[in-house]
Amino acid sequence: MQQIDPTNASLPHAAPRRIHRSRVRRFVLVYYVFFALVLLALVPPYISVNRYQRRIASSISQSLGRPVHLDSVTLNLLPLPGFTLNNFVVSEDPTFGTEPVIRANTVHATLRLSSLWTRRVEFSTISFTDPSINLVHLADGQWNLETILTQAARIEAAPTAQKSAGPAPRFPYIEATGARLNLKLDQEKTPLSLTDANFALWLPNPQEWHLRLEAHPARTDSNVSDTGTLEIEGTLGRAASLSQVAIAMQADWRNAPLGEASRLLLNHDAGLRGDLTLSAKVHGTVGKSRIETRLILTAGRRADFVPQHPLSLDMQCLGSASNAFHSFSDISCNWPPAGSSATPTLTVAATLADVRNPISTTVDIASPGIPAQTILDWAQIASARFPQTTSATGTVTGNLQYRPNSASEAPWTGIIHISDLALQSAGLGSAPLLIGSATVQSATVSPPTRNRRHFHGVPTPTGNVFQISPVSLPLGGKEPATLDGRIDSAGYTLHLTGMIVFSRLIALATAIPQLGDGLKDVTPANVAATPVRIDISAVRPWGGQQTWQDTLVRTSTTARSRRPAH
Repeated sequence: MQQIDPTNASLPHAAPRRIHRSRVRRFVLVYYVFFALVLLALVPPYISVNRYQRRIASSISQSLGRPVHLDSVTLNLLPLPGFTLNNFVVSEDPTFGTEPVIRANTVHATLRLSSLWTRRVEFSTISFTDPSINLVHLADGQWNLETILTQAARIEAAPTAQKSAGPAPRFPYIEATGARLNLKLDQEKTPLSLTDANFALWLPNPQEWHLRLEAHPARTDSNVSDTGTLEIEGTLGRAASLSQVAIAMQADWRNAPLGEASRLLLNHDAGLRGDLTLSAKVHGTVGKSRIETRLILTAGRRADFVPQHPLSLDMQCLGSASNAFHSFSDISCNWPPAGSSATPTLTVAATLADVRNPISTTVDIASPGIPAQTILDWAQIASARFPQTTSATGTVTGNLQYRPNSASEAPWTGIIHISDLALQSAGLGSAPLLIGSATVQSATVSPPTRNRRHFHGVPTPTGNVFQISPVSLPLGGKEPATLDGRIDSAGYTLHLTGMIVFSRLIALATAIPQLGDGLKDVTPANVAATPVRIDISAVRPWGGQQTWQDTLVRTSTTARSRRPAH
């Protein structure tokens, strides 16, 4: 008879029993974990931490150097332990006004887990949701954030990314989403602001902060819809005063339609279209720094028509800033940028001693030589009336100076010279109209004399006056006709005299339509093919209509009216 080993008698039932016990343990573990998570999620709101409210507000106030107020504090344990600060308000220094510097309905402060086992509590992140921030600038040059920045510089802090705690507390990662930055000049809030701003600030090393800002420029007193994106990123050094703060910043204003940009800056649509990109780099200190900017405009044109060749502009400017960006000197702008392979177009040198006093500005504009066709292309962009079939050859050189602080009433002076100018148009025939040289030069305003020719209906010029030197126009006569004129703050005048063929003059007016405005008033109904002598003048006030007058007819009529009666 076969014997059965009693030690193996329970083998068929042992495996199911162990599996059952394992499942029970896992179920209990899951239950406790789930119960703990429920407690972590539900219990904190019922735990009162408002007794720490005064301590938290006092700690933040000491860091900022401004009074801080909170309505309540809530403890959070998930997903990471921390606090929620409700109705967070940072008061303003009375010198800059009464409106708070920062106001946020909700601020989340997350604790560093490693600091929970130490006596010093540290925050890893502080997140502001939809805060409103006021930047105030006083007439004497002070900013309301100066004291906050210098106060933060006095507090020793370890880098934000430092893994372990040290003698100094680690600086938190501060961020804001949906922020609004308002600009106030003295006690008046300007319409300019930054909206939908995302902001971040951290300490990469003990001696400097790194900040990043992305926002949309806006204007509160107009409906500006699309103003592009402003991005600012760089570092600020720790220093005892604002002027000593080391700064290295890069700012970019991208994807800004020119029409909306003009509405943002001027509060009206300037009637311009195109895409604008503006970038700037700043290196040095707040008190004294070096600035590099670059302006790129593509497809620039007027809003009411599309020219054949829209304007493209790429300009670079270099300069020095001092006195906390209130003074600018050694400004040098080049179009195209210096070092470019393109032909130089314009150079600008300027200084601005004080941004609060524009009369301190000086500007020098020079051109080493712009092709006359380029000037014509710009004219065709500015006005749809210029025929696209008109072309020009020649070169334009010159320089202009702006000195509003000078004793003279004319802040603009200078000279523009056009050499070897020739116009080609269908109405002028196969041969181009050879004009030659022309000069436009600033002139001193002197009172009219009895012997000085004065155009009828033209007021005595004041301020800036530029004289157009006599220009020879071959208009079919044996000798070229002569055109001269004047440009001033009221408008311009032209004077044309000599032997011409009217059909040739009309062809020139067709190539330059602005010249032909009102010309029919002094043109005979039957245009003769033979040369005739003319003496006509034109007057156009800025923004008004041009009027031509026949000086010979008026002179002869005046002479007859003065004859004594028999």
